[in-house]
Amino acid sequence: MTSSAKLFREATANVEAAAHSIAMDPKVRAILSGPMNELIVNFPVQRDSGDYEMLQGYRIQHNNILGPYKGGMRFHASVDLDEVRALATWMTFKCALVRLPFGGAKGGVAIDPHNFSDTELERVVRRFTHSLGENIGPEFDIPAPDMGTDARMMGWMMDTYLNSRGPGERQNARRVVTGKPVELGGSLGRAAATGRGAAYALRHLYGEFDRSLDGDTVAIQGFGNVGSHAALTLSELGMDVVAVADVGGAIHHETGLDIEKLVRFSQENGGVAGYPNAEPISTEEFFALDVDVLVPAALEAQITAHNVDSIRARWIVEAANGPITAEAAAVLDHGGVEVIPDILANSGGVIVSYYEWVQNKTSDQWSAVDVDRRLRDTVWDACDRVAAQRVSRACSRRQAAYIEAAELLQTVYSLRGIFP
Repeated sequence: MTSSAKLFREATANVEAAAHSIAMDPKVRAILSGPMNELIVNFPVQRDSGDYEMLQGYRIQHNNILGPYKGGMRFHASVDLDEVRALATWMTFKCALVRLPFGGAKGGVAIDPHNFSDTELERVVRRFTHSLGENIGPEFDIPAPDMGTDARMMGWMMDTYLNSRGPGERQNARRVVTGKPVELGGSLGRAAATGRGAAYALRHLYGEFDRSLDGDTVAIQGFGNVGSHAALTLSELGMDVVAVADVGGAIHHETGLDIEKLVRFSQENGGVAGYPNAEPISTEEFFALDVDVLVPAALEAQITAHNVDSIRARWIVEAANGPITAEAAAVLDHGGVEVIPDILANSGGVIVSYYEWVQNKTSDQWSAVDVDRRLRDTVWDACDRVAAQRVSRACSRRQAAYIEAAELLQTVYSLRGIFP
């Protein structure tokens, strides 16, 4: 079984476990067990050399009972059908958990964006968007940035889509994507939202245990958009970020890193490796650090049966999607490690994407302070409900999160019925 097939199996296993816990209607259970739509598009892209290359892109639309499909577009060499299926499934439950009127979707193209020039990437985005055609739309399926994509690419995607609309529709359709530049109708605070949301989830967890963040130590794996903003926010909240790892290496400073300086260094040098004010360490040493909190904010399946026994952190925040395998999660639960699951911990991005969509619908723009306050309150409300489920059902925090989401989905299906 491929790693992505295993990922999808684990995503559906979480759904099945939650469905069993609430005695879900078998019809609803069957609907949620797989995606509603699976799109595969093949399209040509001209390279700067003049040669053409055929690329394959995906858009998986898992469920839209709560509202339009919603989910990121990922550009990464590992993208395949099963990976995108898993990510789309998680999005359905993430939106249900934080009570957004969105369904779950995900998409991507199987490329390494570092191997493409800016002009080539623009061609990829525009051809992919054109190939998707009517399968995306501001009231049907709303893409956003994900790994390997950014606000600039969302601007290209929006522009391509708008140029396929009639003149009278174009201004109303800007909300076809979220996470776009503020100048194009994006929301203030969107870039930092996933990292800040993860930090707020941890702050809530500490509050459940009547514990202060001040002076506790953190190690963060992944220092892209999510990891860097999580580090900045946790540092702002009083924690000491003592270790950071990315694809190029890992660094450690026992009294804490200067995160603002590290962010600048990483942006200028393409990663944290070589940062002069820290000690380089191996990946194995990074995961084995004696820290209070570990924040995996990179790829899926980073904590596995092979390295879980080395984990010494008491608290883990899944800022990435699926960073802990099912086998490793069982070990951590048995060992009393508190894990904030991904559908809660990294929900900040889709929460502020919803705020952006609402602002576009109303031709409004909220202040950064207002966006951040709303984000914090929404995350904390979800944390409250997950904590209550955990106590009432005597289960893990991950199980509680899926049960909380599943109960809403079950209720909506029971109220609407199933056509025909």
